[in-house]
Amino acid sequence: MKGHSAIKKRGVTGIILVLLISLSICKGQNTFIFLLLILNLLAILEFYQLFFRAGVMPRVTMGSILSTCILMTVAVVVTGVAVSTIYLINIPLVSGIFISELYRKAKNPFHDLAFTFLGIFMVTIPLCLFVTIAFLPVHSGKYHAQIILGYFFILWASDTAAYLIGSAFGKHALFPRVSPGKTWEGSLAGAAGAFLVAYFVSRYFTGLSTTGWTAIASIIVIMGGYGDLIKSLIKRSLNVKDSGTILPGHGGMLDRFDTLLGSAPFVFGYLILFPYA
Repeated sequence: MKGHSAIKKRGVTGIILVLLISLSICKGQNTFIFLLLILNLLAILEFYQLFFRAGVMPRVTMGSILSTCILMTVAVVVTGVAVSTIYLINIPLVSGIFISELYRKAKNPFHDLAFTFLGIFMVTIPLCLFVTIAFLPVHSGKYHAQIILGYFFILWASDTAAYLIGSAFGKHALFPRVSPGKTWEGSLAGAAGAFLVAYFVSRYFTGLSTTGWTAIASIIVIMGGYGDLIKSLIKRSLNVKDSGTILPGHGGMLDRFDTLLGSAPFVFGYLILFPYA
């Protein structure tokens, strides 16, 4: 009964997320960017909160401001609202974090600073590349909602198939030292779900070829899987089960979007190198 309740809660939350994200993407570039700004802020705050439990003191306020500013400047450049010189605004923000440390009396200042910037590296930079994917080629001024929507469809199919099959039939641990709950059965089911949906996506979203969508599915399965394992490694090192509680049945923002954060830089790289594949 408890297991059915957990699955039901996870399902309801998942449906709400799918609808919210899909509507935000389809509504237009402004709602899509706003969605990513909210996701980024919640995820970076969650990341910092995780390390508070280990006695690390990331610079939450300044780190969050810098994180938001980096993503925002990328967004206004790729949408054509501003030129790339606006990136310069981030330089005093970065320097300000270091300078402010001179006036604190932290026991391990550079240890704290390292985790401040680690959060930006692991959360904000992937999201910057992800928002850029929606506007490739850069400076074209065109918003490609289908590419982002197809990306999410493949990601959701992979995660859902992996969870359902892994929970029901998983017996062989994929990486027991880091994540004992993940199995080969679940991972293979996730890959099958991703490739199946990638095929159907290619039939309707023709901005990319079947080869291109298959390549994206491969990246999501492989690098998204590593992103999931890296997140699990962080949680295991901190002895916590979930990164947060904001999403009932799913945990935190990092738990739900780790596959996206792990795969986005590599999908971006693929689309830069093979734009017409």
